[in-house]
This record gives sequence, structure tokens and C-alpha cells, in this order.
Amino acid sequence: MNVTAFNPLIMKHLEVSPLDSTHWENTSNVSLGSPNSTGCEQITIPHEIFLTLGLISLVENILVVLAIIKNRNLHSPMYYFICCLAVSDMLVSVSNVVETMFMLLIEQGVLVVTPDMMKQLDNVIDIMICSSVVSSLSFLSAIAADRYITIFYALRYHNIMTTQRAVAIIVVIWVASTISSTLFIVYYNYTAVIICLITIFCTMLVFTAVLYLHMFILAHIHSKRITTYYKNRRQHQATSMKGAITLTILLGVFVICWSPFFLHLILILTCPKSPYCACFFSHFNLFLILIICNSLIDPIIYAYRSQELRRTLKELVFCSWWFTM
Repeated sequence: MNVTAFNPLIMKHLEVSPLDSTHWENTSNVSLGSPNSTGCEQITIPHEIFLTLGLISLVENILVVLAIIKNRNLHSPMYYFICCLAVSDMLVSVSNVVETMFMLLIEQGVLVVTPDMMKQLDNVIDIMICSSVVSSLSFLSAIAADRYITIFYALRYHNIMTTQRAVAIIVVIWVASTISSTLFIVYYNYTAVIICLITIFCTMLVFTAVLYLHMFILAHIHSKRITTYYKNRRQHQATSMKGAITLTILLGVFVICWSPFFLHLILILTCPKSPYCACFFSHFNLFLILIICNSLIDPIIYAYRSQELRRTLKELVFCSWWFTM
């Protein structure tokens, strides 16, 4: 992913062939801070760093999924959505690990692939990454809606957000993400594809931000009106607000880690030939590192904010360590 991730969408606009072996060799041999043709420093990251971060992120998210499956106390719609969010992060990790390993094997001469094989592999990896960003945004929105219902429709929550509805939402999100991502990659040569990706990103962020803003404002108003008679309700609302704050942190991390990439896409549309934009493009590998870091940070946020999940994760880690002894 450190060289060719999303390359059908990006390389085409930058007039660089993703299948050009000379480009691969030149890119992989450039050291940190090498100047490119625009006079800017072309930043590259060693493959080993991508591989290490990808493996750590993959292990973390697998543990989160296993913990949610193992602990029945975590079998609720919100944690189902969090589990799917972890799977979305795993798509980034898997695509990064697979592509980095292929590139290392090719560079060492261990593996020989044809351009057609490399193109097919690249398309699969791009679809996985595209599915990850679309599904992550969708599940963040779903979690925001779930928290909203939990706080303001507490008495009707279990009737509104049933397990069957949560599963239906998950299926719809995955199907829509897979189909849309496949179409994005197949029709990458259309500028409308990038516009559509940017629109999805902005729309989902605005929807989630508005929902959270409304949620926190109303929660603040309600907290002032609650009397001692509604003590249990106040405790329930406090627990729900903690979940909302957790997802707010997740959303903030997502925006920080993915925004440079989407700004990259916007600049491709608005100023692909500008030397200033070219300097921004030269930092693309750093944007990819941020994306991987998002997948790595999310499980830490889950564990830090949820005592139940943290306890289950400890059990899984200690059990795994015990069996290896």
C-alpha cells in the first residue's frame, strides 16, 4: 500500500503508471527527504515500517473481534457495530500487509508476476481499502444513531434497535460498501468517482457531526431537568453519554487520519499541475501511514473506554500467552 494503494484513482491523475516496474524501483530506493522534479522532498517510508504497523493493527483488531464474540455482555447493537468497525480496520491492515509482502518479494527477485497479475492484485487491494473507508464512515454513523436512540429513547430502545435490525443494517452497509467500492475501482478513470468518494466522506461526517451536536446539546438540557426521582435514568444517561463520547473520539481520530488523503483527492481535481499541490502529493506515503495508524489506534480507544472489553482482551491475551508456554 505504501506505493500503489488507491493507485487507479491517484496514479492516473498524476500520470504515473502503477505497473511501471521502473517507477517501483525508483520509489523503493528513494530515501527519506530525496527531492523530486518539483524541488520538494519526496518522502518514502521503508516497507518494513508499513509491514510492522500493518501486522500490529491486524492483531489488535482480531483481538477486538474475538473479545466481542467471546463476551456475551458485549452482545449488543453498539458492540456489533464496533466489531464491524474493527473488521473495516482489518481490511486496511490486510491489504497493507499483503501488498507490502508482495513488493518485498518482487524486489528481492523471489516472486515474478506479470503485469496482468499485478493489476488484478492491485484492484483487489484498492477495493479492500475503498470498502474500508466507506464501511468505516457508515458504521460510525450507525453508532452515532444508536447512541442517539439510547439517550433520548431509552425506554423504547430495545424495541427500536433490535438485534434483527442491527444485523440488517450491518448487511446493508457491507453490501453497499462492497458494491460501491467495486464500481469506484472499475470506473476509476472517471473524475466523478473521486467526486463521489469526497461527497460520501463529507456527507457522512456532516451527518454524524450534526447528530452528535444535537445529542450533546439536548443531553445538557435534559441533565438540568432531571430530579432525584429520576436517579436511575440519570445513571443510564451517564452510561450512554460515555458511549457517545467514546464514539466522538473515534470519529475525531478517523477525521485526523483520513483527512490528508481526501485533501489529496481534492487537490488532484483542483490543481493537479500546481507545484504547490505537487509538494503536497510528495507526502502521500505519510498519509498512508496515518491511515494505518487509524486502524492501530481504534482498538486502543475501545479498550481504554470500555472496562468490560478491556477485561476480555486481557483474558484473551493471557490465555494465548499461557498456551504458548
